[in-house]
Amino acid sequence: MREEVVVVVGGWEHDCCGPAYERETTAAFTAYGRTPRFAESRHHDDPFGITVFRGRVADLFVVAEDGTRIPVHRIPSGRALGGSDPDDDGHLEAPWTGERIEIESDTFEIVVDVHVPGSGSGRAKRQ
Repeated sequence: MREEVVVVVGGWEHDCCGPAYERETTAAFTAYGRTPRFAESRHHDDPFGITVFRGRVADLFVVAEDGTRIPVHRIPSGRALGGSDPDDDGHLEAPWTGERIEIESDTFEIVVDVHVPGSGSGRAKRQ
């Protein structure tokens, strides 16, 4: 069985060493929280409450200050967003048009399609 969860990334956690995320790719996450909403954690001292999982990136959003979610094609790495990646200028763009998105925000939401352990393969069983 598959389940969609949301992982919130951004702030100093992502700025420090967060990777780039793109739609329709597989990504691994270390996060805290409870299904269906998690917050990325890359610098935790205590593993209590930390969940590690992989899944397909189904959707990506930048979150405006007023809470509005704006779809984006990809989330640049923390280095790119900070202007220190020579191969990536860190700009955001709309997923279907490629139009550049200008917004002052470092908060993102990633919708991840994950496999729920113990739920089987998702295929019908032979009788």
